[in-house]
Amino acid sequence: MAEIISSGDWLPFVFAFLMGLSMLLYSLLDGYDLGVGVLSHFVGMKERDTMIASIGPFWDANETWLVLGVGLLLVAFPLAHGIILTNLYLPVAFMLLGLILRGVSFDFRTKVDAAHKHRWDFAFVFGSLLTAFCQGYMLGAYILGFDQSWKGVAFSILIGLCVIAGYCLIGACWLIIKTESDLQIKAVRWAQRSLWLTVAGIALVSIATPLVSARIFDKWFVLPDIFWLAPVPVITGILVLSLEMLLRKLPKADDRHCWLPFVITIGIYILCFLGLAYSFFPYIIPDQLLITEAASAPESLMIILVGALVVIPVLMGYTFFAYRVFWGKASKELSYH
Repeated sequence: MAEIISSGDWLPFVFAFLMGLSMLLYSLLDGYDLGVGVLSHFVGMKERDTMIASIGPFWDANETWLVLGVGLLLVAFPLAHGIILTNLYLPVAFMLLGLILRGVSFDFRTKVDAAHKHRWDFAFVFGSLLTAFCQGYMLGAYILGFDQSWKGVAFSILIGLCVIAGYCLIGACWLIIKTESDLQIKAVRWAQRSLWLTVAGIALVSIATPLVSARIFDKWFVLPDIFWLAPVPVITGILVLSLEMLLRKLPKADDRHCWLPFVITIGIYILCFLGLAYSFFPYIIPDQLLITEAASAPESLMIILVGALVVIPVLMGYTFFAYRVFWGKASKELSYH
């Protein structure tokens, strides 16, 4: 044990965990505000203002987790960073364009004349849609090992559409917490419709992942490894059915349990992430590059770890503080810009 610690062999796995944690938190936190951005297309100006106010204090900080995750990939796993960015150059570029559109339109929509506000609202919706789709496309391409055939592209497109649905689901669940009256009722309907599209995406990933890798197939279906993964689909199925039954009973007159769909959806996200992490480990690029092969030198990782152990608690503390301060129902009269 002492030899492992002194040699730094554990450092690549620590950074793989920290990078995965950053990406998971990003998909949860920025996922719901991307979903709110997409769903804002289906309402009028008054309700759209309320929806955007519900994410106003949080959306910019939520994106910090993406910066952290990509930064850790660059400094801790430079070889993997080069391979991933080379294969995903175009979707990454379009994702950044979507994020820029979101940021610009979020501020400008509050400053332009009312006659031009709808243009920036459209840019906000389109930026949210483009960002979500590109992230799903990249996930699909990553799962298939960057297969550039028409089948690989078609699969990535399907996953892109399903990720949009997943973000709409968690975004709708966020709105159930943050809104009231007619808008809250609409949020429940959006969540119901998005749920089964999200389940379809989970099913597609679950089918494709073992088919593209004999190693992953063995981890899923060969004894005794099957027992390690079995709880994940079972608990996921229970959560999906629980969420479906809960949404049928919402909203309640006293707003009781309005927070529960969001928590259940977070649980589904975490289980899906754990399933993928279990399948790909110990590879950072499925069946191509091991975590240890892609890692920087132990001396470099130790220096980076010191910085990460300072930055991550600060980000978590700020996130908790922001959500604590701005908790409660959103109002269109509130302005966060």
